[in-house]
Amino acid sequence: MSSPTYRAEDLAAFASQLLHAAGLPEDKAQAVSTILVEGDLMGHSTHGLALLAPYLGEIERGAMTRAGHPTVIADAPAAVTWDGRRLPGPWLVLQAMDLATERARRCGTGTVVIRRSHHIACLAAYHRRATEQGLLMLLICSDPNAASVAPFGGLDPVFTPNPVSAGIPAPDLPVVLDISTAATTNGLTNRLHQEGRRLPAAWVMDGHGRPSDDPAVLFREPKGTILPLGGTDAGHKGYGLSLLVEAVTGGLAGHGRADPPEGWGATVFLQIMDPRAFAGLDAFMRQTGAVAQRCRAARPADDARPVRLPGEQGLKLAAQQRERGVALYPAIMPSLQPWADKLGVALPAARP
Repeated sequence: MSSPTYRAEDLAAFASQLLHAAGLPEDKAQAVSTILVEGDLMGHSTHGLALLAPYLGEIERGAMTRAGHPTVIADAPAAVTWDGRRLPGPWLVLQAMDLATERARRCGTGTVVIRRSHHIACLAAYHRRATEQGLLMLLICSDPNAASVAPFGGLDPVFTPNPVSAGIPAPDLPVVLDISTAATTNGLTNRLHQEGRRLPAAWVMDGHGRPSDDPAVLFREPKGTILPLGGTDAGHKGYGLSLLVEAVTGGLAGHGRADPPEGWGATVFLQIMDPRAFAGLDAFMRQTGAVAQRCRAARPADDARPVRLPGEQGLKLAAQQRERGVALYPAIMPSLQPWADKLGVALPAARP
């Protein structure tokens, strides 16, 4: 039998009701639920509603701040720094996008960095809001409270997978890239370890430095680590990118790995650029359109797999699932059943 599917609106309402029942104000609950469902719509099943049960646990323990606003640390015309006070990450990012967009309209570019945010979920889920306005957006984050990725040539973890993402306006569909500076993510390795499964390739190494496709090496003593992007051959590139992420997140925010850990969270760099302030939006779209067309026209190495642009599959899947229903990863709804029972929220009905 095929997996049940759900209306995206029903999933968002269900998630929002759970978060609100757990103590988040309605605006924050709606922001978080919208971004989580967007992650599942795009097929990022480890960074969608799979995060809802852990988020609810954080709220219950008091590890996620329920109410209030970020504290302004610095405010220049095109550069703002916030202390996120461990408020819900998706709400903080959406607020920062609004502010960065306003500054970009005025200054050509607007940057908001956030220290002490809670986890911000799927980075790809945010970009369509910017590209639909003809805006170029960068979103980068790290979690200074954890470490699972070793520097190239080392055995001891220093970094998290430190994702880098961008939304690039282009004719037809925007380009939406969301990549880790490590070979894989904590979410995937944790899921596969719990299910007793292997990674598609040797993306981790054990505590003795031997590459492996078994995520269990991350949990055995001596603990292994996730390899930097590029693996054992070209991992110096991922290592360098990780250092760049640390600079634009923890460095610019003034809070990161030099400070005591506070729990699961994020330090965030968000930048909006308005092409209208540069050579103009038409000129920008002409260039991105030409590059996109040449990529799609490139002869495929496998005729059954034509070249596509980053994010293209996720955006098309999201449109399809909005129409036909969202197919959740099988473990997600069972993980939410106890919270629904505890908080008195009815599970959403599957589509017929």
